[in-house]
Amino acid sequence: MTLPIYFQKLEQQLEAQLPFVAYRHPNSDELHLQLQQDAKLEYLENFQQEGFVFAPFDDQQKTIFFDRKTAEFSKLNYASEELTSEDTTSATSFETTLQQKTFHKNLVEKGVEAIKNSALEKVVLSRKQVLVVKTQPIEYFKRLLKNYPTAFVYCWYHPQVGLWLAATPETLVKTQNNRFKTMALAGTQVFEGTTDVSWGEKEKEEQAIVTRTIENALTNIEGIERLQISEVHTHRAGNVMHLKTDISGVFQKDSLAEIVTSLHPTPAVCGLPKQMAKEFILKEEAYDRAFYSGYVGELNIQVEKARNPRKRNVENSAFNLIERQSNLYVNLRCMQLLENKAILYIGGGITIDSNPTAEWEETLRKAETMQKVL
Repeated sequence: MTLPIYFQKLEQQLEAQLPFVAYRHPNSDELHLQLQQDAKLEYLENFQQEGFVFAPFDDQQKTIFFDRKTAEFSKLNYASEELTSEDTTSATSFETTLQQKTFHKNLVEKGVEAIKNSALEKVVLSRKQVLVVKTQPIEYFKRLLKNYPTAFVYCWYHPQVGLWLAATPETLVKTQNNRFKTMALAGTQVFEGTTDVSWGEKEKEEQAIVTRTIENALTNIEGIERLQISEVHTHRAGNVMHLKTDISGVFQKDSLAEIVTSLHPTPAVCGLPKQMAKEFILKEEAYDRAFYSGYVGELNIQVEKARNPRKRNVENSAFNLIERQSNLYVNLRCMQLLENKAILYIGGGITIDSNPTAEWEETLRKAETMQKVL
């Protein structure tokens, strides 16, 4: 399959109103395409299934599941220079009203007051921004692929749910047989040509809280061993940077559901304590996050890996290893496409030292990731 045919298949699937997902992992040159053969809406039943999952922020709602076994699936290697985009700019209207600004700043103030007067340590508050656009999802997908090589980029569609795209920098969890990796991500500042930067105490404390919470949650899961936590380092995601800690370990197969449940929603998209922060968000944000800050990705995919030549012997030299992998990402830097409209979702972590004006400006910077492709 050539690249033009790959994108043509997506267009055909859209026209036929049949579900699909197209995606690329971070730092990869391989596109994945999963085309569902009917428009039935299916939900995840358990974490032993194989396919692609699309989960909402509210973990009390169902996770949508695309079954790999009943789909047409293909992979394609490409070079970035092959991603030719149309030069035409979509007509967009992007205005933030005084009312939007005032509401968000008041929301941040409410969050800070709740932190001062309760057991709440941190809450992640978000908003949506509606743009009037010339809707061309496959073109936007190409631009995301080209502009954000270090992100997980996807284009997801179901006729009963809608069309979503993202270039997310954050991993929820990755597994490779019985090993897993996750990350703690917090703090934001604009990238200005170097990742050698200084961080304020607010960002450092926010990052420490996120790391500590994830570590405690994983420690309490039976069957998790050899937990390793890296030093904090600066991680670039498009035009912004975050503080990041890498976390890894070994787990038992039947504990994947517990790992995902304990991590989602993460402190980076919800807050701490998790349940208290979530209740504040659902009550005060005054809009439905839907799939923004949920999670998305591959579940229990079987991948063929070549054996290490040094470990080959006569009995197994003709065979490769079959590895089970899950690659789940937090659904950030995402947008939902409607007819002639794009809805952008952006947010930030609020702590006791948060400044409402600075938090509003941070949402404007984060919105630039998706605005670029529009």
